[in-house]
Amino acid sequence: MNTEARDVAIQPRVVFVPEHSDTSVGRYAFGYEIMIENNGTRAITLTDRHWVIDHGNGVIKEVRGEGVGGEQPRLEPGERYSYRSGAIIESPAGRMRGDYGFRTDAGAVFRVDIPGFDLIAPPSFRSIQ
Repeated sequence: MNTEARDVAIQPRVVFVPEHSDTSVGRYAFGYEIMIENNGTRAITLTDRHWVIDHGNGVIKEVRGEGVGGEQPRLEPGERYSYRSGAIIESPAGRMRGDYGFRTDAGAVFRVDIPGFDLIAPPSFRSIQ
C-alpha cells in the first residue's frame, strides 16, 4: 500500500430503509453514508468507485463508475467529504465491499479499500417461513 492510500480514512455507515423494502418480491433496501478523510499532506481527487454487492443468496453484482454521487470530490489535506447512496438486495442479509480510485495533483493514482459492511434487515421486518 502506498503512502497516499494509507493517508485516506474511509468510514461507512448503513441503515435499513423499510419504506423502500418489500419482502413479498425480495426487495430489501439499505441506505449508506460514506465519510472519506484525507489525512495526508497532498490534495487528492476521488476519480472512480468499484463495489461488490453480495445479495446473500448467491447473487453477487459489481458496480463500477466515475466519482461518487455524481461528483469527483477533491480533498485538501485534513478535509473530509461524505455522501449518501443506497443499495437494494434480494435477501434480508448481504454485504458490500469495494474500493475507490484516487489521483494526486501530481498525477499519481492509487486505490483505497472501502471497509466491508453488512446489509441486514431487522428481525422484525423479515418474514419467517
